[in-house]
Amino acid sequence: MAEVTMEEVAKHNTAEDFWLVIDSEVWDLSKFLNAHPGGRGVLMAYAGKDATDAFYSLHKAEVLDKFRTKLCKGMIAGGKQKLSQKQKPPSEDMPSIEYRSGVPFAEPSWIRGGGWKSPYHNETHGPFRDGLRALLHQHVLPTMAEDEDKGSVPQLETYQALGRGGLLASRIGVSCMPAVEMIPEIKLPSGLPPKKFDFFHEQIAHEEMGQCGYPGVIDGLGAGFCIGLPPMLHFSTPDLRNKVVPEVLKGDKRICLAISEPGAGSDVAGISTFCTKSKDGSHYVVNGVKKWITNGVFADYFVTAAKGPGKGMSLLLIERSEGMSTKPIKTSYSPAAGTALVMYDDVKVPATNLLGKENEGFKCVMANFNHERWFICSQCISGMRLVVKDCMTWCNQRKAFGKPLIQQPVIRNKLARMVGAVESSYSWLESITHQMNTMSYKEQNLRLGGPIALLKYQTTRSATLVSDEAVQIFGGRGITKTGLGGNVERFQRTFKFGSILGGSEEIMADLGIRQAFRDMPAHARL
Repeated sequence: MAEVTMEEVAKHNTAEDFWLVIDSEVWDLSKFLNAHPGGRGVLMAYAGKDATDAFYSLHKAEVLDKFRTKLCKGMIAGGKQKLSQKQKPPSEDMPSIEYRSGVPFAEPSWIRGGGWKSPYHNETHGPFRDGLRALLHQHVLPTMAEDEDKGSVPQLETYQALGRGGLLASRIGVSCMPAVEMIPEIKLPSGLPPKKFDFFHEQIAHEEMGQCGYPGVIDGLGAGFCIGLPPMLHFSTPDLRNKVVPEVLKGDKRICLAISEPGAGSDVAGISTFCTKSKDGSHYVVNGVKKWITNGVFADYFVTAAKGPGKGMSLLLIERSEGMSTKPIKTSYSPAAGTALVMYDDVKVPATNLLGKENEGFKCVMANFNHERWFICSQCISGMRLVVKDCMTWCNQRKAFGKPLIQQPVIRNKLARMVGAVESSYSWLESITHQMNTMSYKEQNLRLGGPIALLKYQTTRSATLVSDEAVQIFGGRGITKTGLGGNVERFQRTFKFGSILGGSEEIMADLGIRQAFRDMPAHARL
């Protein structure tokens, strides 16, 4: 990159020939001046000058990345960028991005450095996380903002890249690793052998998705998949499993979970979708409606709960076919999530697509909830960290009443409340993840339902606090979709999804305490 002196920059100070400096980079904005969204008048004050402070008071660094190849002329002679967040990649084949933020509490303690240690993580978790972050920056982040804004559902090619890059399998976790070993097209991040994969690797995968900051796109890239595929692994026949699981893990097919209905949300037993069985026993016929089905707009497979064919409930894998239709639902976040209304009109389903036992599907649904709620917590807490990071950074750079925001005691108090909520939730999450690492699937279902429900309650209540304080810190920017407060705006508009999906807060609180009282000793007295 060419070197330019400040004296040379100063000569280019007219509307027809306009240069300025941002963080030691020299920018020629002559052709951009009239296209500047804020008008050219505000820029003219910095013609031929250093505009670093003014730029960062109004814009994110990603704006520079967007225009650098077209408008950047070079570097100030002897100058060095001080504000770039890009870091040297762990290996030559990885991009130069921010792998570890130095902003306080922006990263979990185990990767902050500075002497922090973890009793849970080993030498594989750091490189695995770096590999995941690089994968997302390569295939997802470049178009995330545009996809979120336009509501573009993820392309099949993106799913395939994430599937073959190991992200999809990593979000399903330990239970799918035997299958991954048999699929040569899938390579886990950092070259991690499937046999070394544990629940902390999966937690990291959900966290990396959560920190991307675009909730609609994030959920479009597999929220339905994360809760739809586990029943296939645990309750399907070997033949069905061997057909469906590989094509879904590779990203060639998409799957979702269809439980909720217009008249039944947390009350799963209250669903009205029903199935009957043909006289020859070869297939089921399903009728009903499902609502708020994440990824339902573009899914190929629907793991569907239906009453019948007897007195109970059955869980069926239904392939998109004749009699099934889906319609997008407009929710608080982007249509990129593919949230759908799913209608079944005399849909024929092969009897071999039954998951678990006939009329015992309720048990399968309940068993699936633990993993769903745990993954929601992992992703939500990571989203909160992103908000904390932005608030910390903003308070350090934003000046009001003649001094940085961070010098105001009321602002420090808000940050303290946010950090306390995030760190306490994360510590509980790590503790439960450790238990998942040491328990069998059966033990998890027996012992962790209550604690995970309470963790979800704690997490979503914390999200409420974090959202509220963050908006107050950012002010008008916290309710503006673009710009410096974009992450905060998107979080405050969507954090309630976690409070509802997978079981509402009220149900979670009640479930957790009720299950705790199962172990209440009869002899306990004050």
